[in-house]
Amino acid sequence: MQEFVLLGLALTLGLLVGVERGWQGRGDAEGSRVAGVRTFGLIGLLGGLSALLAQVTAPELLGISFAAFGILVTAAHFINVREQRGYGITTAIAALVTFVLGVLVMHDRVVIASAAAVVMTLILSMKPVLHAWLKKIEPDELAAVLKFLLISVVLLPILPNENYGPWQVLNPRQIWWFVVLISAISFSGYIAMKLAGQIRGILLTSFLGGLVSSTAVTMTLARLASEKKEPFNQLLAAGILVSCATMFPRVLIEVLVVNRDLISLLWLPLSAMSLITVAGAISLVKQPVKPVITEQPAFTNPFQLLPAIKFGFILVGILLLSEALKHWFGSGGILLASGIAAISDVDAITLSLARMAKDYDNGELLAFAIVEAAVINTLVKAGIVAFIGGWSLARKVLVVLILGATVGLALALI
Repeated sequence: MQEFVLLGLALTLGLLVGVERGWQGRGDAEGSRVAGVRTFGLIGLLGGLSALLAQVTAPELLGISFAAFGILVTAAHFINVREQRGYGITTAIAALVTFVLGVLVMHDRVVIASAAAVVMTLILSMKPVLHAWLKKIEPDELAAVLKFLLISVVLLPILPNENYGPWQVLNPRQIWWFVVLISAISFSGYIAMKLAGQIRGILLTSFLGGLVSSTAVTMTLARLASEKKEPFNQLLAAGILVSCATMFPRVLIEVLVVNRDLISLLWLPLSAMSLITVAGAISLVKQPVKPVITEQPAFTNPFQLLPAIKFGFILVGILLLSEALKHWFGSGGILLASGIAAISDVDAITLSLARMAKDYDNGELLAFAIVEAAVINTLVKAGIVAFIGGWSLARKVLVVLILGATVGLALALI
């Protein structure tokens, strides 16, 4: 009975792929397709039966069956190219994969086969979307993707996973892993803006831009308000609050990846700061107006090798500073290092403190230092708004930012 069930699943997975292939070619004349719904269902069943036959006879038979099926698919594709002038091999490759899925099912790899079938069907159905994305990719963005793969897939595994330097605080692989993590978050925000389109309104741009740099968004929107290029001061203020609110979940994600034990100490104050800031933004959006930003935050492609290396050096400096101040001044030194570093960058000090907490008994202190860094960075952005945006913008933003910082600090102290 189990064999019947597995063969039925192999048939079903083939039909799943066949439905998508048949839908894509629904306008073609009858008999002009290489394979449709029925054929793909039979291909999955063929793979399952070939695996079953190989189990009860000789294992070599499975290889022979796949080779014979590959020759059949190649011949069908050759005839299709000659008659239809269609050079794509997607359907042929899908047919070969479907055969393998049937084999996997009969070898009791049901989860892997089912997941692979769903993913393959999804990829096949996304042809228009994927081609549209490719048209949006610039050469420097493609180069950035390759560079990111270089630092994450090639360089990261070969770095030594040992501690060096003063107080044995420098671990090359861990430091570079932090660089990869921050680059991935920023790069994801940039790609989201690229796919969604930057000119989608202040709030969407502020949210996506906050994944890249909330400080850059704050400075841009504050400058727009001061230069009176944008008549929607209220929505500019809301955009600044949205970008600032994005920082807090970003910090939680960084801590979750590096040291999830601190999450229980951080989620309440950081979530409260984020919710207060978002609530302030919502309260400012009272009119059903959908303005368009006349000037975009000055984001270049966020992944370049030089900035990544610079962030690595900044992180090394903060690691050494934090450890040195901890040894020289104890708990006060950690808080001092957190406050100094957060003036310019909250990510580096967050990663440094989260890593330090693994070898430090007082996790509560380090969690408080992370909250302190988020508070100080928030107040720095409040100062940017007051200095660049003027009072008309500042009075809409400062109360919310200061309230959020106060509540977050109070919750951290409790």
